[in-house]
Amino acid sequence: MAMSAGDGEGGLTNDINVTPMIDVLLVLLIIFMVIVPMARKTIDVQLPDPTPQPVPPGPPPQNIVLQVMQDGKFKINSEEQPRSNLAKRLKEIFDPRPDKLIFVKGDSLATYQDVIFAMDVARGSGVKVIGHMPATTP
Repeated sequence: MAMSAGDGEGGLTNDINVTPMIDVLLVLLIIFMVIVPMARKTIDVQLPDPTPQPVPPGPPPQNIVLQVMQDGKFKINSEEQPRSNLAKRLKEIFDPRPDKLIFVKGDSLATYQDVIFAMDVARGSGVKVIGHMPATTP
């Protein structure tokens, strides 16, 4: 111990005993060394290919844009579609296509429910990737 009872030479010594504090710090260090590697979370990301293959010449693929207008109206590349025919028309478009990509563009006055409905219908029609475009302002 760092404290003496006073044997007449120097009296009491006021030294801090750091041994228990070092023991506690070592235990905490070991605990963190064990817990931190187990607490790592992973996120699946799709990174672009660092060496992309050259694109063969030819016409570029036409992107499909599904616009959600106000009052529940829909347009597929400026072709107006009624709500009841939307799933059938999207299935006709995406069945022969190898790339199942669609862009959904919601009007700023469209309801959230209509945009989600359009995304659900597109997913049900075979679309694999849904891209979001910024809303248009009136």
